[in-house]
Amino acid sequence: MSPRKSKKVSEKVLELIKSRSRKAIELAKTTMLAEKVESKTIYAALKYYVSNWEVCTFPGLFSIACEAVGTAPDKTLKAQAATALLAAALDIHDDIIDRSLAKHGVPTIFGKFGQDVSLLLGNAFFVDGFTLIGKSIVNLPDEKAYEILEAIKKLMFEVGIAHALELDFRRNMTIKPENYLAVLKMKAATAEVSMQLGAIIGEGAQAQVEALRRYGRILGMLATLRDEFIDVYESEELRQRVQNECLPLPVLYALQGENSRQMQRILRKGSLSHVDAERLLDLVLESKEVKRLKKKMGSMAKEACNIASQIRKKEIKDLLIQLSTSSLEDLQ
Repeated sequence: MSPRKSKKVSEKVLELIKSRSRKAIELAKTTMLAEKVESKTIYAALKYYVSNWEVCTFPGLFSIACEAVGTAPDKTLKAQAATALLAAALDIHDDIIDRSLAKHGVPTIFGKFGQDVSLLLGNAFFVDGFTLIGKSIVNLPDEKAYEILEAIKKLMFEVGIAHALELDFRRNMTIKPENYLAVLKMKAATAEVSMQLGAIIGEGAQAQVEALRRYGRILGMLATLRDEFIDVYESEELRQRVQNECLPLPVLYALQGENSRQMQRILRKGSLSHVDAERLLDLVLESKEVKRLKKKMGSMAKEACNIASQIRKKEIKDLLIQLSTSSLEDLQ
């Protein structure tokens, strides 16, 4: 079964995270729409993005970390909204780099308004995101404010470097999967920092902050790896990856195995038919290398569960365990 089509634990958990993100996203929308934008084109792009801006898990992760250390999430709503704004900025700029015209059948800002508008709108989200972070930490002790700013700085550099490295991987069947795996680990910084900030601003002890930061990195990795598998299942996403981006990680691992020649013949066609995509999927799932990748994901989920088991509040502990294990659903 395709992970995209699953309506089991993973979707229930995702709905919980989305519900936790909802207030922060509404505040982020209100913040952006309140800005005076004289350009009709930019404002149209802003309204378009906001109207389709429903899924953003990072404020939800912030909320969970905040509650895990004993602080009511609603007290940190501005900071949660800031993470949503920064994630949106990264998302818009990411689409420019990947030349993504659409995601899941919906045109991106890049696909609908072009590169220049996308760049300017992404910058606007960055400005409001950093401004809202500033307002959120103004009354914190200096050492806490510094820790938060350093974490965000590290995030921006890490994600930026990941995208820079990824440029060399486009349409390349010879790259080592371990190199791309390292890039994906860097991209997981967004989930890590969301939980780290939630724990810091929620006034958690240093040990709690560190544990939730580590959990966030693992969870980010698991979610990213799951998306890599989903892009193999989804023929349209797979075509986009083959033509314009780096090949999905499971494909790169499978290319190291005994099915490599068959896969290369399919991939060299450039434009994949539905039959090609289905055959490629079968070859990937048969690969011993991909089975080892799934096993590695299982070990990561176990490590995340061990960290989650240290949380005192049962509701949050159970949710964190569900989050990490649901990332493996229908991949076995």
